[in-house]
Amino acid sequence: MSGIEHDLTRIGEGTSVVLHFTLMLEDGTVVDSTRDGRPAEFDFGDGNLPPGFEQPLRGLGTGERGRFEVTPEHAFGQYNPQNVQLLDRSAFDASIELETGTVVSFSDPGGGELPGVIKTVEGDRIEVDFNHPLAGRILLFDVEVLEVRPLTTH
Repeated sequence: MSGIEHDLTRIGEGTSVVLHFTLMLEDGTVVDSTRDGRPAEFDFGDGNLPPGFEQPLRGLGTGERGRFEVTPEHAFGQYNPQNVQLLDRSAFDASIELETGTVVSFSDPGGGELPGVIKTVEGDRIEVDFNHPLAGRILLFDVEVLEVRPLTTH
């Protein structure tokens, strides 16, 4: 076996990865997991995983496990109080029931969607938090690598 073939049995550039993962808060609360369902599949470096989740996987091989602490800067960013906005009820579609915890979506200037969570409703003033729900949190990323294979180009 040549060195190149050996390198492709480990996670890195030029590999496709199949794994099970569990994402937890520091207190062990599970945020997301594939363990009871279909495993996750991705091509290393394709941008589907934030770098803080992808880089710790580098070098792992089929059958290996890892548990990594991912800081906010390498996951979903720090919590930014400026991302909490006070909006007038007229900014919302009339069909939306405005209550605490409701996820609302707005169009961003780039044409995409910007989701937010309603924090408070006081009369016609609605406070919306546009931070990612996991912003500012240290996360634990527990993985089990099921398969690492070279990327195929067809």
